[in-house]
Amino acid sequence: MNDTAPRLIRSVGVWLVASLTALVATADEGMWLFNALPKDYLKQKYGFEPTDAWADHVMKSSVRFNVGGSASFISSTGLVLTNHHVGSDTLHKLSTAEHNYAEDGFYAKTLKDEIPAPDLELNQLVAIVDVTDRVKSAVKKGMSAAEALKARRAVIAQIEKESKDATGLRSDVVTLYGGGRYHLYRYKRYTDVRLVWAPEAAIAFFGGDADNFEYPRYCLDACIFRVYENGKPAKIEHFLKWSTDGVREKELVFVSGNPGRTSRISTLAALKHQRDVRLPYVLNFIRRREIMLQQFGLEGVEQERRAKDGLFGIQNSRKALGGMLQGLQDPRLMQRKAEEEQKLLAAVDRDPRLSEARAAWEQIARLQKRRTALQGKGVSLNTRLFRIAQTLVQMAAEDQKPNAERLPEFRDSGRDSLLQQLFSPAPIYKDLEQATLADLISWMIELRGGDDPLVEKILQGKGPRDRAADLVMGTRLDQVAFRKKLADGGADAIASCDDPMIVLARVVDDEARAVRKERDEIGELERQAYGKIAEVLFAVKGTSTYPDATFTLRLAFGPVKGYVEDGKPVPAWTTMGGAFEHEKRHGGKEPWKLPASWIAAKQTMDGETPFNFVCTADIVGGNSGSPVINRRGELVGLIFDGNIQSLTADYVYDDKVSRAVSVDARAIREALANIYHADRIVRELGK
Repeated sequence: MNDTAPRLIRSVGVWLVASLTALVATADEGMWLFNALPKDYLKQKYGFEPTDAWADHVMKSSVRFNVGGSASFISSTGLVLTNHHVGSDTLHKLSTAEHNYAEDGFYAKTLKDEIPAPDLELNQLVAIVDVTDRVKSAVKKGMSAAEALKARRAVIAQIEKESKDATGLRSDVVTLYGGGRYHLYRYKRYTDVRLVWAPEAAIAFFGGDADNFEYPRYCLDACIFRVYENGKPAKIEHFLKWSTDGVREKELVFVSGNPGRTSRISTLAALKHQRDVRLPYVLNFIRRREIMLQQFGLEGVEQERRAKDGLFGIQNSRKALGGMLQGLQDPRLMQRKAEEEQKLLAAVDRDPRLSEARAAWEQIARLQKRRTALQGKGVSLNTRLFRIAQTLVQMAAEDQKPNAERLPEFRDSGRDSLLQQLFSPAPIYKDLEQATLADLISWMIELRGGDDPLVEKILQGKGPRDRAADLVMGTRLDQVAFRKKLADGGADAIASCDDPMIVLARVVDDEARAVRKERDEIGELERQAYGKIAEVLFAVKGTSTYPDATFTLRLAFGPVKGYVEDGKPVPAWTTMGGAFEHEKRHGGKEPWKLPASWIAAKQTMDGETPFNFVCTADIVGGNSGSPVINRRGELVGLIFDGNIQSLTADYVYDDKVSRAVSVDARAIREALANIYHADRIVRELGK
């Protein structure tokens, strides 16, 4: 058992007791829309009222990594700051056996040394438009779920296409409040992105899996990219200036980022499904994948390097989801959710105008049974080569339909992003693909049984390992030119292609589409139900509330503040010098071994420089890489984690001991200047 697990269980329990007595009205809860900031609350509690100009500047200084994660512009010359672990996907794709940038770090001494990323897309949000009335009006009373889904998808596709055609910007319609509101988000896309600087993995993830989601921390989880336009560093109007004063205890700070998904509007029945069905299933799969990647990495140094990024992501997910499940398994959290639900239902019963909404809770409860029946169904062969094959097969079919009738990922509005990923020149390691696919086929057999007709079609009379070898070693989909040829050839090229991975994607396509159709129908019915629940929330709390996270830009806030755990005070800050003490306490063994660059700079660096700090801002996964800013809009920190107590933030928020963890901007600057001697970057910061 992971040695942090007992602490996780204990800490989540402490958090739950505290949360049940918290006064939500006084907490800095919320992942707020930039076009609906809680200005009155901020003015009343903190004496600060963000102006429209302030909000616009912060919004346009913020960046979304399409691979997942957040970032910010930090110079007029296109520098972008994010986490090392957000950039790790690109770091691993750029790495080779000879140059392991993910492990050893990287610094481009000149502009010409900056390395182009193979498939990275960064998004800058430039406008938000409310399109609720138009989307909702497309769904007529009496429509079946399938009809409603088709109508909703059609109008969304039309809105997105009109917006992109008119502006040239990436245009996404976002569902908010579970279906209560719809907003159109317009983004400027940057696809020429180059690596500028990254520290060694040893300091970016100092303490490894054992320290992950713990505090105090000593991590330089940061890296810097640059966006280019027309082959030159992009000229950026809105960027964050680097704070010269830093941040103080109890000072109000803001976090501008893209939280992934939360489920705070979820009903009690939906949370019970997560607790009893979905999360245990996903965790079992994650543990299986973790073991597979560990075993693959033991085959050699190069195999370890190839598996490391995937292993890091799996271990991070295992710990995060484990914390979420621990929260849902505690009766006190569920009791709190039950009490909140009863208050809403009482409000429904008091107001005849809301009477129809009661059926929404009943409908969601029924839909969880359909979700349970789907568990383990479908085709879960999620390797990169199979994803490419499935994309090509489905794209050829979807492109024969009108744009409004296609699956969302194949709409014209998202075609540029789709093709960028599909034709990525990033390396594909067939040995890792083969090991992964063999394990996925075995998992599928365990779930469905060896006599299942689809399993028999996939295996073709061979065992999982031999079949995976045939598929992976026989495919040419690792060649970008071959992918482009198939894409250009359309449906005829796909139908006549004998590539084994394409053939497999064709074989499983009917079942994959059938299961997706069922999931989409469930999702549509849930969307309709949550739309009614959202109207109840608006009636009870007013419209000045925040929606669940949707991997779109939000603003959170709260003071820099330590906390008490197990009766002991936990200070808000650590220092760079404290990293050496942390190493010493663990005997200098992996993963508590500082890189040589830090050892060499120990006497010249300022060990009193604040390193990591915590604040009460409301964050979840996806916020990694978010800038932490002060009232003046200056950069003071970089979000990279939450503590153990924050892991239940997908469902509820509390500021007693739940904390967001950041790298202090002063530490980043100190490291750049006195450890990595990145003088040209230091001169650019905030200018």
